[in-house]
Amino acid sequence: FGWIGDMPDLDDIENPTASLASQVYAQDGTPMGKYYLEDRISVKYRDISPYLIQALVATEDKRFYDHYGIDGEGLVRALAFLGSKGGASTISMQTAKNLFTNNWGTKNKLLRVIQKIKESIIAIKLERNFTKQEILTLYLNTVPFSDNLFGVSNASRTFFQKEPDRLSVEEAALLIGMINAPTKYNPNRNPKLALERRNLVINRMAEQKYISDDQAAQYKELPIVTNYRKLDENNGLGPYFRMTLGEYMKKWCKEHKKNNGDPYNLYRDGLKIYTTINPRMQLYAEEAVARHMAYLQREFNKQSNIKTGSVWKDFSAQLELAIKQTDRWRNAKKEDQEDVDIRKTFDEPVNMRVFAWNKNRFIDTIMSPMDSLKYHKQILQTGFLAVDPFTGEVKAWVGGVDFKTFKYDHVNINTRRQV
Repeated sequence: FGWIGDMPDLDDIENPTASLASQVYAQDGTPMGKYYLEDRISVKYRDISPYLIQALVATEDKRFYDHYGIDGEGLVRALAFLGSKGGASTISMQTAKNLFTNNWGTKNKLLRVIQKIKESIIAIKLERNFTKQEILTLYLNTVPFSDNLFGVSNASRTFFQKEPDRLSVEEAALLIGMINAPTKYNPNRNPKLALERRNLVINRMAEQKYISDDQAAQYKELPIVTNYRKLDENNGLGPYFRMTLGEYMKKWCKEHKKNNGDPYNLYRDGLKIYTTINPRMQLYAEEAVARHMAYLQREFNKQSNIKTGSVWKDFSAQLELAIKQTDRWRNAKKEDQEDVDIRKTFDEPVNMRVFAWNKNRFIDTIMSPMDSLKYHKQILQTGFLAVDPFTGEVKAWVGGVDFKTFKYDHVNINTRRQV
């Protein structure tokens, strides 16, 4: 089979791997954030809602429990049309694609046929080595969603703030409906299309007798209700703390080996990191900093030299240095632009998003890069640290007023200053 390219060996198939996000927890087990390349968290079969399984099988592969990896009827149809007809990929074949192949979305018809054959061979091997439950679990742990989310556990937590075993029928149908085209059927981007797709999945569940027609009619009447919140480096509790923790953990990973002798990888190995942060104290600290710094900023802005901008007469050298540290200046210099021409671009108003003391912590406005630089340099900063005096445990850590905009950590003196 050399003509179809590299194939996973038996050991790869018996021990499939996928990058898993490392998770950070507060002292009481509250999730704080994650480190990842692909935002994926593994989950066991027993922790998956049966509605998810039913919706998946009904929609993606209704003969899943009857075949041995490939759907002969669908595969023949796909090959006859050089891979241009859908419906041929079984759940086992899709699992093979998620784990071992990467020719997503190729337009070459011959490559699509080769892809189908490759997936079919791997799917048969998967069926020989795993139970149906294990294949379903592998699939649901690797399937991609939008917003760089992988796996149903992450999707469930992000869209509903629920563990995947607590999803209702209509919630499970919404997530399974997204699999076909994650961006197109994302309820945050295309709510009408997402509703239509969700209801299609509910119809399929009724056709396969997982729910009654009356139940399906009731579920389809329900509106889409989500509680979207994605944990990334800018969100969640203690982002400044997690930045420092991440640097520490990268050093730890280099010094500690896995059973195979390789060092741990913070972004791939699904580590669970438990910290001493008290989530209530951390939340109170962040709220206190925001409330007090917003007040101080209002008072600061009342000064006449701030209102008129005359303050920059005394800080011209610092402003000049800041200009030359911006990405705009550096990128222009890489293109061999003259200094005088670059400076002109700093005075041209453009659409931009700047920090603001409101709920979103930003506003969209029109401002010149020079004014933006001055504006952000005038935002007051602070650092806040709460430590248990008896144990030395860090209970709360706030390194600045907004991590997304200002990455410099005023608690950790070893942080590299950023502009």
